[in-house]
Amino acid sequence: MTPAKSLNLSPLHIPDEYFADFFRGCIDGDGSILVYTDRYHADTCDRYIYERLYLSIVSASYAFIDWLQTTVYRLTHAEGSMTVRTRAGAHSAWTLRYSKTESIRLLKWMYYAPDLPCLERKRATAEKFLAPLGHAANRRAGRPRVGWIYNGTDQDT
Repeated sequence: MTPAKSLNLSPLHIPDEYFADFFRGCIDGDGSILVYTDRYHADTCDRYIYERLYLSIVSASYAFIDWLQTTVYRLTHAEGSMTVRTRAGAHSAWTLRYSKTESIRLLKWMYYAPDLPCLERKRATAEKFLAPLGHAANRRAGRPRVGWIYNGTDQDT
């Protein structure tokens, strides 16, 4: 690699058949799999509790993030969104972010087998989203999760 590679990184020549592995490596290196329970509006109504999932990657190279977004869309039809953070005296940081439905699609795509080389702590975060477990018809809180139950705590008793 070269000095200041994150500033100079441009599109790479990655064959399509290896791109899911490349993308997984990008997430392991400069990305994140974020899961949290959003209770922001819970004081209004106790059903306004949502589980959020985001898959994101950050780079100082717009050319790289733009290429990554375009290639991921071409291969998976997951569009994502791109934002930039600027600060005085610092380089811009571009973030490519996928929300819940697209994140689930991408997690299944990049973890296509159980024994892939990956950062285990990120795989562990993704694990509950890799296989649908059923349907929660009468949940106590939040919107219905049609076709998805993520863990035992979501099941009605």
